[in-house]
Amino acid sequence: MPDHLKFYINGAWVDPVVPNRIPVIDPSTEEVFTEISGGSAVDVDKAAAAAKAAFRSYSRFSRKERLELMEACLAAYNKRYDEIAEACAKEMGSPIGFAKEAQAWVGQQHFMATIEKLKTFEFSEKRGSTMVVKEPIGVCGLITPWNWPLNQIVCKVAPALAAGCTMVLKPSEIAPINALIFAEAMHEAGVPAGVFNLVNGTGPEVGQVMAGHPDVDMMSFTGSTRAGTIVAREAAATVKRVCQELGGKSANILLDDVDLDSAVRQGIGACFINTGQSCDAATRMLVPVSLHDKAVEIAVDEANKQTPGPAFAKGTVLGPLVSQMQWDKVQRLIQAGIDEGATLACGGTGRPDGLNKGYFVKPTVFANVKPGMTIEKEEIFGPVLSIMPYDTLDEAVEMANDTVYGLAAYVQGKDIEKVRNVAAQMRAGSVFLNYPDMDFYSSFGGYKQSGNGREYADWAMHDFLEIKSIVGYGG
Repeated sequence: MPDHLKFYINGAWVDPVVPNRIPVIDPSTEEVFTEISGGSAVDVDKAAAAAKAAFRSYSRFSRKERLELMEACLAAYNKRYDEIAEACAKEMGSPIGFAKEAQAWVGQQHFMATIEKLKTFEFSEKRGSTMVVKEPIGVCGLITPWNWPLNQIVCKVAPALAAGCTMVLKPSEIAPINALIFAEAMHEAGVPAGVFNLVNGTGPEVGQVMAGHPDVDMMSFTGSTRAGTIVAREAAATVKRVCQELGGKSANILLDDVDLDSAVRQGIGACFINTGQSCDAATRMLVPVSLHDKAVEIAVDEANKQTPGPAFAKGTVLGPLVSQMQWDKVQRLIQAGIDEGATLACGGTGRPDGLNKGYFVKPTVFANVKPGMTIEKEEIFGPVLSIMPYDTLDEAVEMANDTVYGLAAYVQGKDIEKVRNVAAQMRAGSVFLNYPDMDFYSSFGGYKQSGNGREYADWAMHDFLEIKSIVGYGG
């Protein structure tokens, strides 16, 4: 691995134009373990220029050439798989087993799904005497978050490559090392110079510059709704396409015929996975009034099995939150739940017993949560579940949809037709029925303030393509 202080631009590792070091903190220990460079507008200029120059040739690559390149990228990724997982454990506190089985794994799977769909993707369609073609949009600015870093990097890089685009990636400055290893894998795979570029840095100094840059044709952003609106505003002046995957406050509706024990226990997993740091986490569990108290009892029992601990410690289920800022936010919201009258069933403020250092939080369950409470409305991004009783199914649907977000929803029940009927009423981009396995060929994205693009496999490719009609093309 090259120096963490370098950027990857035009096929080479280069120094920033203006030195600016950013510490990278191990959230399990709160200690700085390395530094990266923070970029500036001049670094973005260099990367965008390289991508623009490379677009002229890469956009003309055949499907066969793109497939061969992406297969090489996947092979290089697999070679660095363990290093990528270890970086996720170190810089974001992901338990090492989870880092290998989920964090690094999802990047691999997204590469595979996109490659498979590229094989049969239709780039042209004849309509009468018109040929409608889908062409690469150009230079793409990619901004990715820290919580599922490889998921989001590959969800953007793979379809951009498949579509024939060139790109500049700005990974999160909080968890950037996995992205540097990824960039090295791209280089080892033989990605042509300028097709893939990486500039580290903060949102204001790099991300916003990318969004407003005249040589960037499209922005793909994953992160908070607040930051997403900034990216969209900066992009507006150049009328570039903006695709966003933003926040969420997903409801998990348990129907009255549900296997309560199984549904609640799996619901804890759907909420607490990745220490609750998932935009589509099932953070609001809606249960019939008659089942509420039993559901709380089961939830507390399961939550208490979610052992917090350092990323590399044996037996850790919940790693730390990623930063002091995230820890402070989650503490504030747990306190708000207590202050506003929700029943604290387990957990609460402060660190778990025996963990005096690191951004650790107690697995927390609130009962009797009512619509309008802060913990019911705000995205918490920690292992905090809100259990809400409902009287009728219509009321549950209304409560579930009463949010500014619309990324995901969950429905559990034995009567599949009833489950599907509820799913049809959810105002969300993805609805998960009875805790299905992850499907890398589904679409992923949100309604309302959860965003406006779609990712995964060929769904993502559409966002990286322009449509051209060649009228009078003939027979």
